[in-house]
Amino acid sequence: MTSIIAFDLLKQGKIKLDDETVVSENAWRLSQKGFSSMFIMINDTVTIEELLRGIIVVSGNDACVALAEAIAGSEENFAEIMNEKSKEIGLENTNWSNSSGINDPQNYSTVRDIAIMSKYLISNYPVYYEYFKETEFTWDRTGGDPIKQGNRNPLLYKRIGADGIKTGYLDSEKYSLAASVIAEERRLISVISGFQTKKARSNDSLKLISWGLRNTNTYKIAEKDSPVFDLDVWLGKNEKVKGYVKEDLYITINKNELKDLKVSLMYSGPLKAPIAKDDKIGNLVIQTSNEKRNIEVYSSEKIKKVNFIKSLFLSFNYMIWGDV
Repeated sequence: MTSIIAFDLLKQGKIKLDDETVVSENAWRLSQKGFSSMFIMINDTVTIEELLRGIIVVSGNDACVALAEAIAGSEENFAEIMNEKSKEIGLENTNWSNSSGINDPQNYSTVRDIAIMSKYLISNYPVYYEYFKETEFTWDRTGGDPIKQGNRNPLLYKRIGADGIKTGYLDSEKYSLAASVIAEERRLISVISGFQTKKARSNDSLKLISWGLRNTNTYKIAEKDSPVFDLDVWLGKNEKVKGYVKEDLYITINKNELKDLKVSLMYSGPLKAPIAKDDKIGNLVIQTSNEKRNIEVYSSEKIKKVNFIKSLFLSFNYMIWGDV
């Protein structure tokens, strides 16, 4: 979430990757307490990009504090921004009290919320998400040799298509991992927590992802803005109108549930002309054994009404033959 706030501001042009900030004593102290650190020093001048890589690649808690202070002036102010963003994303069981997640019981979340946030991160910031697959980061620290550290995400070092996301460790929850893998032309996100060792965390992430690949398939239902649906038109210069949806539609289901998948185009037709471009003209209904989704369908074109004479003829024809 700390990275997401920065990505938001970068995307809006309110900050830049090469903007510089000076490290406070508050940020430096976290590097002295044995937590994962980038090892910044008091009064170091660092860029936003260096802090982001220090957070994302090497889990630097000191970098989290420095970034929060650079953006919001204090961690308290930054935590308020984080909580506002949580509501926007739709996280229902999450609260932030600081930017690092260290030493405060008021920092909490669930694996479900972390999965939702992970999907949001990947979908909305594809350019900045590239940082999450970097396997090492070198910080040219003050007063010593550069420090090179590797990414703590164990799945990045296995040939399974992993490109993120983040490890975690606290005394209360032990080892956690939010992981993302691209395989078989689709992305799977897994989130696990509560493991006693790093090895167990790695092994169970692999098991969960492998299970998903073996037992589920992802099906493409419709492509955003692609006019592929034909709907009947009454009294229009065209007998059909093309419909489209405003989002890419995919569904992931267990392979043995494919027989229960039903996709229907529902509308009250024929649609009476005139029809304006982008008018709502129907609904696409996607139904499985345990889920039903309704997605609005819109007109991809303008359909004019026929002239009065033809309208009269068609209406008369319908009255006699019942044929539109």
